[in-house]
Amino acid sequence: METKPEPGPSAAKEEEEQERRNLINQEFEKTRSTILVNSQPLPTDQFKVKVEGPRFDQDRSTIDLGNLLNAYEAIGFQATSLSQSIEIINKMRSWRLSDDDPTVERGSKEDESARIFLGFTSNLVSSGLREIISFLAKHNYVSVIVTTAGGIEEDLIKCLSPTYLTPDKTFGSVEGKKLRSLGLNRIGNLIVPNQNYCQFEDWILPIFDQMKLEQDQSNAKWSPSKVVERLGHEINHPDSFLYWAAKNKIPVFCPALTDGSLGDMLCFHSIKTDPNPLVIDIVADIRRINELGRSAKKAGMVILGGGVCKHQIANAMLYRNGAEYSVYVNTGQEFDGSDSGARPDEAISWGKIKGDSESVKVFADATLVFPLIVAATWAKDHWKSKPETETTEPVESKK
Repeated sequence: METKPEPGPSAAKEEEEQERRNLINQEFEKTRSTILVNSQPLPTDQFKVKVEGPRFDQDRSTIDLGNLLNAYEAIGFQATSLSQSIEIINKMRSWRLSDDDPTVERGSKEDESARIFLGFTSNLVSSGLREIISFLAKHNYVSVIVTTAGGIEEDLIKCLSPTYLTPDKTFGSVEGKKLRSLGLNRIGNLIVPNQNYCQFEDWILPIFDQMKLEQDQSNAKWSPSKVVERLGHEINHPDSFLYWAAKNKIPVFCPALTDGSLGDMLCFHSIKTDPNPLVIDIVADIRRINELGRSAKKAGMVILGGGVCKHQIANAMLYRNGAEYSVYVNTGQEFDGSDSGARPDEAISWGKIKGDSESVKVFADATLVFPLIVAATWAKDHWKSKPETETTEPVESKK
């Protein structure tokens, strides 16, 4: 019998190399199958929007603000969240009771709209967002406002003297010690001369005197919201959101009324009138805002920033088992358990937002995105209702 010759050194080496390659290919196929897992077919009723951005070189209309904001939905990340915020605000603005109750006639007195609660921190009133807030109050676009003491005083002070940008428009270009020696207060890249607060004191203390007199002579009861309403009437200035809120009977709540220059003025006045000072009842306001939350047919929250203004509104929503619409705009994070950084889902767990509600958090500086949100919602419809030839509105004189 003829025996098969033993493979030579070269053939044996080739066989060994082939086995090695086969082993590598087997391992590669295992790895490949792990990485390139086949996708299940996407439900077409859920996955409708393809990710894509505006094509600036293909269509001139993409530079139009409205068209650009419409494109945000498909961009992804916070652009999509911004688009959601616009959609939710438009829904809360347009809802009417007749949408849910067929027994209510469309457009009738009983056809109530959603009650919109607007909250914002004081720094936003220091910024140019103040004029946007005034626009919303002037035209009755919001139902309830919640802010902090700084939000109240900054609105009033700006009617007396302006706030300025730092000379080079940057943060901290002049050290705090130097600014203090010049009597200049810095808020980010804004400067408020301390003289503004001196003017504020001269303006507000006589008003407190009159309120104290009304308390003593006619048993007037003052809560923070009643104090703020009075200040809105007294300032009598069309740039002020407090003026418009008072004029339109929009309640402005300030749970932390004493936390700021306003608190200093109350402190000074209390010392001067001791032992019978001006009394401000904070419990009256918590009852009032909670009832506004409870009695709303539907409620929406638009909250810029965090802290007191955010939680005071959210807590009032608890009295109705949660808001139907919610938009948060802030840069807070939730890793430390802060309410300021909490996403809407956390509020759902507390019953402050309904589980089937429409809600979004936009992670952004409100000065960047709120002008865009308002432009695409309230302002868009505001001008849509006017003739195209009308490009300005009459401005109330500053009295």
